Amino acid sequence: TVDPGDTFTALGQGILAVLIQIGGLGVAAVGTGVIFAIGKRIDLGGRKILKEAMNLDSGKGIVRFLKSVFITTFLIEGAGAILCFPVFVRQYPVPKAIGLSLFHSIASFNNSGFDVFGGGQSLIPYQDHVYLNLVTCALVILGGIGFLVIHEVLEKRFSMHTKIVLSVSAVLILGGTILLKLTENVSFLGAFFFSVSSRTAGFASYPLSGFSKAGILTIIVLMFIGASPGSTGGGIKTTTFFALLQGIKSAATNKVEKAFHYSLPVSAFRKAAVITVIGLGVVLTSTYLLVILEPELGFMDALFEMVSAFGTVGLSTGITGSLGTQAKLLSIIIMFIGRLGPLTIASLWYFSRGERVRYPEGTLAIG
Repeated sequence: TVDPGDTFTALGQGILAVLIQIGGLGVAAVGTGVIFAIGKRIDLGGRKILKEAMNLDSGKGIVRFLKSVFITTFLIEGAGAILCFPVFVRQYPVPKAIGLSLFHSIASFNNSGFDVFGGGQSLIPYQDHVYLNLVTCALVILGGIGFLVIHEVLEKRFSMHTKIVLSVSAVLILGGTILLKLTENVSFLGAFFFSVSSRTAGFASYPLSGFSKAGILTIIVLMFIGASPGSTGGGIKTTTFFALLQGIKSAATNKVEKAFHYSLPVSAFRKAAVITVIGLGVVLTSTYLLVILEPELGFMDALFEMVSAFGTVGLSTGITGSLGTQAKLLSIIIMFIGRLGPLTIASLWYFSRGERVRYPEGTLAIG
């Protein structure tokens, strides 16, 4: 609701960077890191929580994997800061350029979209800077594909999960770029940047207030799908979107759900459907409440705001700062739900022990 660069001191910006880092890595992972730092061991219950938090199939080697997550994160963010420094040092004193480089790298890799440049313009002043745009996109993509995928790519070991994440991410980026270029008066670089950033990063290289309804709708869809499991981003996730499409295709063609010479898990479509429906329910309910609280808002602006909050993206058509206290609290709640994830919410009842007794099946006309 305020510009961090104009509002916060260096200490405040540092605290913001730490919070972004914790949010990106996940509270469970950071908490475990603190336990390691003080020389304690992780019990079986803690390992189970970590397995779920990191979206791993088993708890085998989870401590070693978590250590690699921290090392990978700091190496990528360090490299990102080094690559950004030559850009910022041309405009700012060296200490300020170092701070900007570190903050921008952390914000990019953790898909937060915050900036401390000041002026409330995000990356609009750098919309034609090819180098900075590509470095930012690379950091966003690495943060969005998930630590498990990064780990497997480095080991040159590609599971079905990794192949699906990489292929769906590529299709979404390419498709988003084409659609945004067709609907908006932006360069190919701008369309590519928005296609990458919209999926949870939240940086803007052009003002969204000038976008057409078609462009806004494209970004809404990208924000809702979001990043990948075990990543620093939000949304329903790329694998959920893939499993949903495969399930629909299987039902329509009466063929087995499969990908890359593997059959999808039997429960994949069911989980994907639950996650998607809950996500849609959260977005539609929050949009309904927002237009009641702020009746002067346009519907597309309100929908965009709530999808952005649910996907933990941070993009806005410019209405965030003018929202009332109740509307801001609503946004906070939706961001909190979005960061927990629909699967976490669904697990409150969906993955509990089933009923022992069942009624006989009835008949129901569908469609």
